[in-house]
Amino acid sequence: MPIKDKIVPAPREVRLAGLATALPGLGLLVLAVLLLAAPGASDAPRNNVLAEAGFYVVFALAVLACAAGLALGHTWARSPGVVIALITIGVGWYLTGPSGQPGPGVPVILLGIAVIVLLFRQPSRAWALGQQPGESEEEAAERGGLEGRAAQRERDQ
Repeated sequence: MPIKDKIVPAPREVRLAGLATALPGLGLLVLAVLLLAAPGASDAPRNNVLAEAGFYVVFALAVLACAAGLALGHTWARSPGVVIALITIGVGWYLTGPSGQPGPGVPVILLGIAVIVLLFRQPSRAWALGQQPGESEEEAAERGGLEGRAAQRERDQ
């Protein structure tokens, strides 16, 4: 049975997480443009620079698609959003520690942490699990929400 994508009005936390998730995607696009705009800045062959810029563009588009999914209320975008936030924290850590650039590193870390906090708040969790506002877990199970299905499986075991 195919899984249907659920578009449910997203809580404010999820929409904010979508906007915050777009920032790393935009950063990757800027990085790709900078690579292409400064052709003599690297000793690498031009083909390598083009491949690297293409790599950044592809990943930027994937990150932006996830951000748009969150902002528009697609429940599938929550898990990739968490993964992107974890990667963002790792990039910030690298900037702060080994790279010795705490100026940009600390805000990048804070951005990743903010996205994770927003996506794990109760309204975001209930939204992702298919629970309607004010609905109990049992009511969600009767209605067939995702969280309700999990509760039903636990009761059946």
